[in-house]
Amino acid sequence: MIILGIGGILGDAASAILKDGELVAAVEESKLMRRQVQWGGQRSLPERSIAACLELAGARAEQVNAVAIVRPIPESDFHLKLRAQFPASRIVMLGHHRAHAASAYYPSPFAEATVLTLDQWGDLRCGARWQAHGTGMTLEQEQYFPDSLGDLYGRVTELLGFEAQADEHKVQWLSVAGDGRFLNLFQEILCASDAGPRPDRSYFSTERLSRGGFGARFYERLGLKDGAPVPEALRAHIAAGIQGAVEAACVRMAGQGRNLCLAGGLGLNALLVAALENHSGYENVFVQPAAGNAGTAIGAVLETWHVTYRQEKRVALATLCLGPAYTPPEIKQVLENCKLRFHYLMTTEELIRRAVEQLNDGKIVAWMHGRMEFGARALGNRSILASPLDAYSTENLNIFIKHREPFRKFAASVPAELSGQYFETGPNARYLSTVGRVKPEHRERFAAAILAGDMIRVHTVDREENPLYWKLLHAAGESTGLPVLYNTSFNLFGEPLVCTPRDAVRSFYSSGIDAMFVGNFFLQK
Repeated sequence: MIILGIGGILGDAASAILKDGELVAAVEESKLMRRQVQWGGQRSLPERSIAACLELAGARAEQVNAVAIVRPIPESDFHLKLRAQFPASRIVMLGHHRAHAASAYYPSPFAEATVLTLDQWGDLRCGARWQAHGTGMTLEQEQYFPDSLGDLYGRVTELLGFEAQADEHKVQWLSVAGDGRFLNLFQEILCASDAGPRPDRSYFSTERLSRGGFGARFYERLGLKDGAPVPEALRAHIAAGIQGAVEAACVRMAGQGRNLCLAGGLGLNALLVAALENHSGYENVFVQPAAGNAGTAIGAVLETWHVTYRQEKRVALATLCLGPAYTPPEIKQVLENCKLRFHYLMTTEELIRRAVEQLNDGKIVAWMHGRMEFGARALGNRSILASPLDAYSTENLNIFIKHREPFRKFAASVPAELSGQYFETGPNARYLSTVGRVKPEHRERFAAAILAGDMIRVHTVDREENPLYWKLLHAAGESTGLPVLYNTSFNLFGEPLVCTPRDAVRSFYSSGIDAMFVGNFFLQK
């Protein structure tokens, strides 16, 4: 049985394929198009990601049994397009938050759980809570726009000079440098309850279309003139206020129980996930690592598998490396076409040895191997790496290569079985979905990556899931005594994660990266 899922209602268009009960492919359209794509508003299908998923699954359109599409309202033109493209397929239409919930619960390790979905808005809803058992989910409560945590977070993002619906992650990381002086203000605005927030509209202006639309009452509480730009000295404290208020509201909405699953755009907030892990009334928390709109493509196929076809076998999320991979001949063709000089490394051992040499020499290394990751984070297949032992290279990584604000720190990748020696973290660190803490004796060593206090982004790497990256980390440890590398996503210019060898070459030669390993091909400047 082959089920194709299509998600991305407001952006982040993506496709996924479930084949005979196994998730075999998931790809975002933006990574193939090299730009953000909002397919719903354009009334077109994400054709490239559909084609890529079919190719990865070894399937033709006429072999697809069902196409599950996440739409708020069934539209005849989409139905006709799908019917023409997939003539033998059953067409299944799913609600946005239902798909979010399915993407979180069904791949979780839980037989029963509370499921929380939170975003800015999707099919006019901005949140929902479900009770899940076995292969069924029952809706318990919903929140409707504009009573939206995501909307308020986006407004603050714009207030602070960032781009709403794009830069919320910057507000998250900025918040760790702030204090709690504005926490009460944002809690008053949210008016949170067990049923969800009910924002006090008196803090907004219906006439102001910029800076988040906040009104005079809000600016007065900040101690600013109505409509004035936010001074640099207040930005982190405002970010801390909204972050803390949203965390508290989510913990309250989640309630209590044994197992909690989370999805929706707010699930990409690693600090929020950590708050739910550490301060909610739940023993276990699982977040869908591709928690945003792209992840609804996974939810669509799983909901169709369990509900439409009544299949009881749960589908594990064995890996997020579900995108395209490239063969040595394909890579070589690109490198030769670009007239580049390269070395081909004959064995995995030689590949790892050369990479460790570069890292030990203080070089910043681009690392592209295997299948591209699904979701917003690089997990060792499309990564830029540096050694924590070289302060110069770690400084260059953020400032001169990624060109990011200093409060946006890179992650520390470590073999899963060794992570406890250096960090305190939980299962969601497998996908960089949460934050951990550095153990006291290692804080000085990891100072460049610490967010605040002892807080750090930790990426635990499992041998079975990513054996090559796991071997590289172990080899670094054997060479230096520290099996940890700093990891950030291999992308530049505000583009999505690199996908193809040509994407990698373009980013490599447009940046200060010192060396690049694309498969077994080694390039250096």
